[in-house]
Amino acid sequence: MTRYLEIWLASARYSVTRTLMFRFDFFLWALVELFWMAVNLLLISVIYRHTDSVAGWNKYEMLLLVGTSLLVQRFLMGFFWSSLFEMGRNIRSGNFDFFLAQPGNVLFMASTRKLDPDGLMNSFVAMGVVAYAARQLGLQPSVLDISLYAVMILCGLIIHYSMLVITISLAFWLTSAQGIEGSYFTLAEFSRLPREAFKGVASIVFVWFLPVVIVSNAPARTLLRGFDPLWGLGLLAATLVWFSAAVIVFHRGLRRYTSASS
Repeated sequence: MTRYLEIWLASARYSVTRTLMFRFDFFLWALVELFWMAVNLLLISVIYRHTDSVAGWNKYEMLLLVGTSLLVQRFLMGFFWSSLFEMGRNIRSGNFDFFLAQPGNVLFMASTRKLDPDGLMNSFVAMGVVAYAARQLGLQPSVLDISLYAVMILCGLIIHYSMLVITISLAFWLTSAQGIEGSYFTLAEFSRLPREAFKGVASIVFVWFLPVVIVSNAPARTLLRGFDPLWGLGLLAATLVWFSAAVIVFHRGLRRYTSASS
C-alpha cells in the first residue's frame, strides 16, 4: 500500500505541476464547474418559492442533500474522471498498452493517473453549501455523526467510481462507448432527489438496483436525523457489491483487449 501511495502522490504532483503551467485553463474550468453548481442551487431556490416542501423535505434540508450529492461528484471529478474518461479513449485507440506495461495493478494505474485540481477546489464550495444548510437548520452534529458522514461520502465516491468503471469498461466490447459514458451523468442527476420522491418501479431501479439515491440520502440523513443502521448497512453493502462488480467487469474486458499491435 505504501508503494501505491507513493505512485499516486507522484501522479498528483505531476497533475498539479501541469495545471500550474496552464493556469488560465484551470481557472476557466473551475469557473465552469462553479457555474454548473450554482445553477443546481438556484433551481432549489426557484422551486421553493412555489412550495414549502418537496417529498417532505424543506428548502434547507434539500440544500443539504444537493450539497452532499455535489460533494461526492466533485471528489469523483477531481480524483478519477479525467483518468477514466481517457481510459475509454485509450482502449479504443490501442494506447492502453502503456498501462499494461507498468509494474502495478492495471485498474489502479489507469484510473489514478490524472488529478483535476479544479474539481477538488470546488469540493470546498460543496462543503460550504452543506455547512450553510446545517447552520440554517440549527443542526449540531456530534464528532461521531461527522465521522460517519465522511465515511458515507467515501462509500458514495467508491460507488460512483465503480459505476463509471463499469461504464467505461464497455469500450472493451463496443467500438465506441461515448454515448454510454454520457449516460452516467443522467443517472447522477437522480442522486439530488430525496428517497421519498421515488415510488414503485422508480424506487426499485434508482434505490435498490442502481443505488444513486442512497449515495447522497444516507449521509444527508445522518446529519439531519442521526445515524440509521439500516441506511448505513445498505450503503456499505452497495459499496462492496458495486466495487466487486467493477473489478470483475474490468478484468473480463481486459481479456478482450487486443492492443495496438494487433
